[in-house]
Amino acid sequence: MLKSKGFYKGVNFGGWLSQCDYSKDRLDNFITENDIAIVSEWGADHVRIPFDYNIFQNADGSFIEEGFERLRKAIVICRKYGMNTILDLHKTAGFSFDYYGENESGFFDSPEYQEKFYQLWEELAKRFGRDPDHIAFELLNEVTDKSFIDSWNRIADTCVERIRQYAPETLIFIGSYNNNAADAVYALNPPHDENIVYNMHCYDPLKFTHQGAYWTDAINKEDRFTFEESGCNEEYFENLFASAINKAKENNVPLYCGEYGVIDVVSPEDTVKWLKCINSVFEKHGIGRAIWSYKEMDFGISDSRLDNVRNDILQLL
Repeated sequence: MLKSKGFYKGVNFGGWLSQCDYSKDRLDNFITENDIAIVSEWGADHVRIPFDYNIFQNADGSFIEEGFERLRKAIVICRKYGMNTILDLHKTAGFSFDYYGENESGFFDSPEYQEKFYQLWEELAKRFGRDPDHIAFELLNEVTDKSFIDSWNRIADTCVERIRQYAPETLIFIGSYNNNAADAVYALNPPHDENIVYNMHCYDPLKFTHQGAYWTDAINKEDRFTFEESGCNEEYFENLFASAINKAKENNVPLYCGEYGVIDVVSPEDTVKWLKCINSVFEKHGIGRAIWSYKEMDFGISDSRLDNVRNDILQLL
């Protein structure tokens, strides 16, 4: 299976330009040059930057220059420290993966919302599509319901075509339904061209990685599990990723895991055990990835609680 060169070991900058209050203080100070320097020192070759459309696009579809400038500066600093960047559209007009915290709906049925999505990506491609060795695009974070997949395949194909007018060689990452589930990658269309990457996320088993999570009803937030009780081992992840790996091989495209991680309710020691387990399968199959997340967001790997095991974690990026 192909590797996504230059986008193999990454860290997410979650909560900076997405899943935030959009205050100037947040946008200016949550991630600084020092943070980017730290991630570079950790040995990452790239960062994934989630961003929301409303930082870049007004309700009428017109563009917000300040948003693009923030992204441009972040890319420049990443290059200064030898890292590449994935630009991840985390929320678009009419859709967010977050049912509970975002008031966005209608995207998959609305030509108007879809046109805003295409136009935003065209603008991003015009500005950032001339450096394919260092900048990649991720069309949309975590399509949710399986019922959306036919529309999503059509929308993604159209968007790639429109991006290619301005960014013919940029890597474009595309995920499937059920929040980019590994076992849903099979449902993606064949790649539009040779610069497509299949994208998945992995927080499995959710009862372990998200125990205590207050934002989902998919688990009982009162339950607690140790790593030994989670059912995880290498065989577990081999089976979970099998259909995605086969799909990537059949279409001769790289496979990438754009998010994976463990909530801060889990002990540092069990966090390391889970990361060691999933990392062994990533490495075996050449799967690129970006851990969730650098700071805070209930998953921060720079948070002080992990100080005693951070060196172990950094070996498992």
